[in-house]
Formats: sequence, structure tokens, C-alpha cells
Amino acid sequence: MGAATSINPTEKAVRRRIYLMRHGAVTYFTPAGVPIPPDGVPLNTAGITQAEAAGRLFAQHGVNFDRVIVSGLPRTIQTAERLLAQLESASTLEHRPALQEIRAGKLRDIPKHELRESFLSVLYGTASLDTKFMGGESVGELLDRVLPEIDGLRQDPDWSTLLLVLHGGVNRAILSYLLSGQRTMMGGFEQSPACINVIDIGAAPRDVILRATNLSPTDWLQHDTRSSTMEVLFGQYAAQGSRNP
Repeated sequence: MGAATSINPTEKAVRRRIYLMRHGAVTYFTPAGVPIPPDGVPLNTAGITQAEAAGRLFAQHGVNFDRVIVSGLPRTIQTAERLLAQLESASTLEHRPALQEIRAGKLRDIPKHELRESFLSVLYGTASLDTKFMGGESVGELLDRVLPEIDGLRQDPDWSTLLLVLHGGVNRAILSYLLSGQRTMMGGFEQSPACINVIDIGAAPRDVILRATNLSPTDWLQHDTRSSTMEVLFGQYAAQGSRNP
């Protein structure tokens, strides 16, 4: 056996803070049930309210960010802009396309009896790497592009407080990776619109503390919510009985 590592119990841990957010609420289907192209969908009225509420919360506690990173899709950009407008300090948004949401396929190509599973399979326990989201990108493909970005940010010393405004599936992948140290995705991390996750990281890969998850700035207790955001999304689609492209 090698020599045991000496630990000084009085040494203060030095960790950096990540505020990991999901974008605010959007509307993915028209009233007729036709899917809206996800790359361009904007925040809806509720999403704007949520993003501004998050900004006021950060302002109330005097939080400022060294860097602000978004995926580059309009819903993340708008969420970050509405949030930052509530703060005194200005921040430039960094766009990271590799952090865009897990990519869906075409609903018209999915057999009707497989639709529910295609929406929800990534939420079941630890999703296998070959699980595809709505007939599109697999969990493994998502991890292939997201995890190197997170590793790069951890190795970059040029920040102490970081805001990431991303997506539900991407956030689940990041939380799973940071907490487990493994290339995995645990679907049970619910990510409500504009939610805030608070994560502290140290120098060692295993030095990760999840201080809070899925804090909803306009609905702290989420008392009336029992469904996941993906279940709600599937319900909106299924209620129309539509198979439009």
C-alpha cells in the first residue's frame, strides 16, 4: 500500500460556484398540435416572467457572474438576457453550440405506439447510452459533445462564479456526470422552466457539492406539480391527436 494522503482538518476548502439553469418556458406546439422548430422557439410570456424573477433573486443576494454561457439557441439567450437585465453588472454571453439540447428526430417517423416511450425514455432511471430521444440523438451522442465542454470549464481557472443557461436534457447530463464522475445520465433530475441548480466544485474531480437543484424562481414549493416537463410536453402533443411533421 502507498502512504496515506495527509489531510489538514483546519484547511479551508476552496471551491468555485456554478449556477446551472434551464431556459424559461416556451411553447413547442401550435394550438393545432403542429411542432414548432425547436431551434427557433422563443420564450413565452411565462418564460419571460420566470427569467426576470431569477434575475431579481440573484440581484437580491448580490450575485455577479464572471462568465455567462448559453447554448446559443434563442430560448437560452433570451433567458440570460432577461436575467442579466435585473443585475447591475453587465456580462457578455458566450455561445457554446455543443451544449444545445439533445436533438429529437421527426415525430412523423415514430410509430404511434412508441410515441410515449420516445418522449419519456430518457427520464427512466439511468438511461442506457443507446437510448434515443424522440427517435433522434442518443444519450451517448449527447454525452460525447457535452462532457468535454464541462471538462474544459473545470480546467479553466479564469472564473470563480459561472452561470450556465442551458436545457433540461443537457442539465441532467451535467448533473449526472459531476455527481457520479461517470459517463452516465440519470433521468430523475427534474428541470422546471428557468430552474436553478447550485453546484460547488473543487480541484479534484470528486470534489463536487450539489447545494440545490431545480429551484423554481416563481414556484418554490412546486406544490401543484406532479408531472415532469417531458410528461407535460407529451400530453400537449397527444391531446391534439396530431401526426404533423
